[in-house]
This record gives sequence, structure tokens and C-alpha cells, in this order.
Amino acid sequence: MAISGVILVVVVCIVALIVFLWLVPLNLWFQCVLNGVKISLIQLIFMRWRKVPPTIIVNAMINSKKAGLDLSSDLLEAHYLAGGHVQRVVNALISADKANINLDFKSATAIDLAGRDVFEAVQMSVNPKVVDTPLVAAVASNGIQLIVKARVTVRANIRQLVGGAGEETILARVGEGIVTSIGSAASHAYVLENPDSISKLVLSKGLDTGTAFEILSIDIADIDVGKNIGAQLQMDQAEADKNIAQAKAEERRAMAIAVEQEMKAKAQEARAKVIEAEAEVPLAMAEAFRNGNLGIMDYYKMKNIMADTDMRESISKPANTKNDNTVIKK
Repeated sequence: MAISGVILVVVVCIVALIVFLWLVPLNLWFQCVLNGVKISLIQLIFMRWRKVPPTIIVNAMINSKKAGLDLSSDLLEAHYLAGGHVQRVVNALISADKANINLDFKSATAIDLAGRDVFEAVQMSVNPKVVDTPLVAAVASNGIQLIVKARVTVRANIRQLVGGAGEETILARVGEGIVTSIGSAASHAYVLENPDSISKLVLSKGLDTGTAFEILSIDIADIDVGKNIGAQLQMDQAEADKNIAQAKAEERRAMAIAVEQEMKAKAQEARAKVIEAEAEVPLAMAEAFRNGNLGIMDYYKMKNIMADTDMRESISKPANTKNDNTVIKK
């Protein structure tokens, strides 16, 4: 029993020591003392209670102290609780101080909380970044397409990082400027001979206004000749005109066929009326016989005239061929 009691006491002591060392970070306090950072042990304990990792604050304070910067632990804690990156801000302040860039703690934390990498921005201010634009296709005034790839050298503008547009806006504006420059050229040959004319025109437009970057240079990396867009458009227009003309001709042909069919229908109607009128002739003759208006001699005279007319019509017609393909000779 005595041995088990001793073991229990030892375990309790070890657990209590671990809890104490976690609540009271003595090692961090010793680091602060050795590096001349003014953070008391009570402050470190309060950081634990406020759910702020003391290691992050202590390391940031030590780095800033060694770099000659005077930062407050309360400001670093506030920035951490606001969702910022403490070490990134401290590194940015150290780099800006070494590069003689005017950057205070308030501006650095504002840039960091805005979602931008403030340390990368300081590095871009010292070492400009080269951004390749995607392939930009534009058409010159003579209808020849040119495909251009440019390289834009940009430098971060610290004052415009909060609220300024990003790289996507820069690339979009540069592409628009390239299209405008090529489109205003009289010939694609002029652009091929003077590619720097594109850079000069694009730079003169002030494309970096309202952005978080400053454009240092625009270099044309490659120019390729594409399709003859003007000729293609003319071919498409000619094809469209041909289709329209064919449609109109088809419409006129359909109208002519409709008129022809209408005339045939009218001719059939007139022929039917003639046949109907001829059918009424015998009835009229019978009525004339009954009324005494037509005698038997008059009837025979009319038949003789009709026979004579038929004979003359048969004589006037050309000779017909027989069924055995023999021609009747006169």
C-alpha cells in the first residue's frame, strides 16, 4: 500500500508539473530575458488564457528586437486575435526597414488583414516581378491577325495594396492596350517591323492607375502572324450574299410556277365553259325546231357547212404516220 501511495503521489506531481509548465511557460520567459524582450511571466500566462500562442508572440518580439524595431506585444496579440499573420508582418517590417521602404506597423497589419501577403509585397518592391501575359490575338487594319505574347515587369506599390487591383487587372489592361495598338496600325507589317510601338503606346495609357502595382516595362516576347481575318470576312459575306440571291431566285421561281399553275387552272375552267356551251347547242336547235324557227332544209345546210369545214381542216393538217412507221406519200 505504501509503494502504491508513493507511485500515485509521483504521478500526481508529474501531471501537476506538466500543467504548471504549460500554464507558466518558463522557457519562453527565459528566452525573453536573455534576448532583452520586455514580456513578464504574467503576460505569458494571460496569453494562454486569451488563447494566443505565446511562442508566436515571443519569437516575433525577439526577431523585431534583434532587427532594431520596437514593437509592442499587445499590438501583436491584437493582430493575431484579428486573424492576421504575426510572423509575416514582422518579417515584412524587418525587410522594409533594411530596404529603406516606408512601412509602419499599422499599414503592414492593414495589408495583411486585407488578404495580401505583405512580406511578398515588400519583396516585390525590392525585386520587381515579371509576369507573362497570355496570348493576345488582334487584327490590324489590313485584316491580318497577329498573336502577341508580352512580358510585364511590375513592382508592388505599398500605398495601393489596400483597395488596389491585382495582377489580373494589369494583364487585362495590357491585353486591351495591345489589341488597341495593333488595331490602329495601318498594316501588320508595320507592327512586325516596330514591335516597340506596342510597348510605347501601352505604357503611355497609364494602365497601373488604381492597381497595387507599378508597371516598369512592357516587353514584346513573341509575335506570330495568324489568319487573314479580312479575307475570311469577305468570303463569308460573299457566301451570305450568294445564299440570299439563291433564296430570292428560288422565291421568284416558286412564284412563276404558282402563276403558271393558276393560268392552267383558268384555261381548264374556260375549256369547261366552252364544252358546256357546246352541249347546249343541240338543245337550242331542238327548241328552234319546236318553235318553227328552224326548218329541215336549214338543218341540212348547216350539216353541209360543218362537213365542208371538217374536210378543209383535215386537208390543212400534215400527214400522220401509220402504226407500222410508214409515211403516207401524196
